[in-house]
Amino acid sequence: MNRRNFLKTSSLSSTGALAAASLPAALAETAGAAAVKHSFKLKYAPHFNMFKNSAGDDPVDQLKFAAERGFTAWEDNRFKTRPVEEQDRIAGAMKDLGMEWGVHVAHGSIGKQTFTIRDEDVWNGVLKEIEESVEVATRCGFKWMTVVPGNLDESPKSRLEIGYQTANVIELLKRCAALFEPHGLVMVLEPLNWHTNHGGAFLERSDQAYALCKAVNSPSCKILFDIYHQQITEGNLIPNIDLSWDEIGYFQIGDNPGRKEPGTGEINYRGVLKHIYDRMKAEGRDFIFGMEHGNSMKGVEGEEAVIAAYVDADDFEV
Repeated sequence: MNRRNFLKTSSLSSTGALAAASLPAALAETAGAAAVKHSFKLKYAPHFNMFKNSAGDDPVDQLKFAAERGFTAWEDNRFKTRPVEEQDRIAGAMKDLGMEWGVHVAHGSIGKQTFTIRDEDVWNGVLKEIEESVEVATRCGFKWMTVVPGNLDESPKSRLEIGYQTANVIELLKRCAALFEPHGLVMVLEPLNWHTNHGGAFLERSDQAYALCKAVNSPSCKILFDIYHQQITEGNLIPNIDLSWDEIGYFQIGDNPGRKEPGTGEINYRGVLKHIYDRMKAEGRDFIFGMEHGNSMKGVEGEEAVIAAYVDADDFEV
């Protein structure tokens, strides 16, 4: 049995005889064993419904399940859209469990030209969304919030040269940063890949995000380095992480192709994570690693495979 299959097998939680009977033989052999609480070296942040089959529909039960398996952080892109009562209940559970918040989306204008064209009405709408996110963050304990600055202006009638579009993006980001700064909050800019998911997005490369952060020059404007997106866009992951290092605030994970858990694609996650770990420990930095991907298999089996994948990726020498 190879290492990955062994880890999948050894990390299965107690699912009872009926559940065990439905699993492949290699997994079923340990289905009755007690769940293991892993001691991860890094702060991996699952999201709601990633462990729904194991924990049930209730979001607080999903948080408890993740904490019981060793996860110490959580992210929820759609947190701002939840009813206030639910937000407060989830935030209370996070505090009780001692878990850290990853990102929620403060503004994500995917497919729209919001930052690149100077339109004060549109920009005021963006700033209103930022103000709403600040309220949610200060009430519920968030620090990190994703901002996606929309699409390029590619209209034949109004298309601006890229330098002018970039200047517009910088101007609006400065206005956003001014709203975050008094509260010690941080927007993280996420470059998105064109080839598979987000053709036409203004921000697609790590060097581009780095230049924007340097231009905005605010502790409230950093990079969200999504390893999945950047593998597709540019590859050369470790050198680009090093070049962007002082402006990176947050990481997200997903393998390529498929955007599933580590070990399902081409990225050497154990090597990449070890490099980040070694450098952050040497320099006294800390990051949350959002698990922004799907599960490669359905059901409880798929959820155990996700946990096993992180045990495997986290198994590097320190």
